[in-house]
Amino acid sequence: MDEILDDLNIRKLSAQERFDKLIYLIQNSDDESLRVDSVWLLSEMRDFIKIDDPLYEKIADMLVWVLHNDKNGVVKHEAAYEIGRQNMINKIPDLLRAAVSDDSVLVRHESVEALGLMKTDEFKEKVKVCLKDPAKEVRETTMFVLKRIMRRKYDPNSPMTRFSINQKNP
Repeated sequence: MDEILDDLNIRKLSAQERFDKLIYLIQNSDDESLRVDSVWLLSEMRDFIKIDDPLYEKIADMLVWVLHNDKNGVVKHEAAYEIGRQNMINKIPDLLRAAVSDDSVLVRHESVEALGLMKTDEFKEKVKVCLKDPAKEVRETTMFVLKRIMRRKYDPNSPMTRFSINQKNP
């Protein structure tokens, strides 16, 4: 993973202090670049804490808060990506909501793409509504995600199979 900008040395803080500082920055900074970095650092925490740590789910909830409440599409885009990257299956309804109703094409596109990162296809039928999105980018991303799901069904043991559904396994 590329080094995430941490010019405030937030990684040196304890987990709770880091969480509190990142939440403060996300909710109060006028600098969208700082908020994006804070989203990355927040999500990164889940890579290093145990699943039964109370912060684990609080981080997921905060990413959803960003997805639905930040005023900047790039920041919301990054929150959507991190939800998908972290395979937050229980946040699929939030990604679907953003994919269908966010004002930003960038956020709708990334929310659909984040769904495609999930290791499930439970959203398949619901995301099809995005094939009618007014933005070409969202429609193309939706088709991409649906095709990815079909490939995974072809080779369920591989999250990213290299064979199309028309090829035979060698």
